[in-house]
Amino acid sequence: MSNARFNHYLTVMFCCVTLFAASASRAEQVVVYSARIEQLIKPMFDAFTKESGIDVKFVTDKEGPLLARLKAEGKNTPADMLITSDAGNLWEAAREGLLRPVESKTLEANIPAHLRDPQKQWFGLSVRARTIIYNTDKVKPSDLSTYEALAEPKWKGRLCLRTSKKVYNQSLVAMMIAEHGEAKTEQIVKGWVDNLATDPLSDDTKAMEFVAAGKCDVTIANSYYYGRLMEKNPALPLAIFWPNQESSGVHVNISGAGVTKYARHPDAAVKLLEFLSSEKAQNLFADVNMEYPVNPKVKIDPAVAAWGTFKQNTINVNKAGELQAEAVKLMDRAGYR
Repeated sequence: MSNARFNHYLTVMFCCVTLFAASASRAEQVVVYSARIEQLIKPMFDAFTKESGIDVKFVTDKEGPLLARLKAEGKNTPADMLITSDAGNLWEAAREGLLRPVESKTLEANIPAHLRDPQKQWFGLSVRARTIIYNTDKVKPSDLSTYEALAEPKWKGRLCLRTSKKVYNQSLVAMMIAEHGEAKTEQIVKGWVDNLATDPLSDDTKAMEFVAAGKCDVTIANSYYYGRLMEKNPALPLAIFWPNQESSGVHVNISGAGVTKYARHPDAAVKLLEFLSSEKAQNLFADVNMEYPVNPKVKIDPAVAAWGTFKQNTINVNKAGELQAEAVKLMDRAGYR
């Protein structure tokens, strides 16, 4: 072979190797749009990259803007995965055609059926309990029983609630519709409104602060907000009560994820999703935000376990999205703003 031909051969081979390496580099990554903030997700992504060699790039924003961005980008989206809170948001993403079904025995084994989409487009990764928080100076646990009972006259002027505009309360009411039907649920929500000590508040923390200050005696909040507040001020006269233990169980929701419809790296995205459901990653996902692991084989963080055990409501959380529009209309009719 002449020197000219040999040099040409080397040049071609170098170009091929470079292109192959660039292609492999592009393949060994996954791009995530996340409504969970960086401090809650980066430790898990770092652990995944260390184990798999797959790089994770991510963008964080609120749920609404991320869904709008995915819709606007369409087939041109760089996103391979969407992570967000509340099954209502995940259901909406699936309804808008932004996610794709995923067949995975690993995900089915790691995630209970009521915490994943029946159509396999999204999967819960942590459990968040929306429960009753009460003032320990003014309420005894024996005074409490169910969400529904907070509509009884004995709680007149004693109840605080977060605004109905937040998806957490919309999902709670949607799940109540799934359980009780619209008529009975509307009656319950009207009872809550009648018992309010003040106008609905901006967030769960504010509602619990009102309870601690004696402005009301009881509220409904996500348990991790309780954990955060008590970490800051453990002397507050607040405690958790797990309602509906003799009936349907505590209302639970999820933070979860799905692979996007137009994912450029779908295999890598599925690997990441499976990793996030694994025993190795579940504590990283749940503990950092004082949530519960979705994988039942994983031990609960000791600080969270100290709040006690409870039975979950096992109606599929898909109903939180499916019945969300009906829930919003019902709360409006009931005067719950």
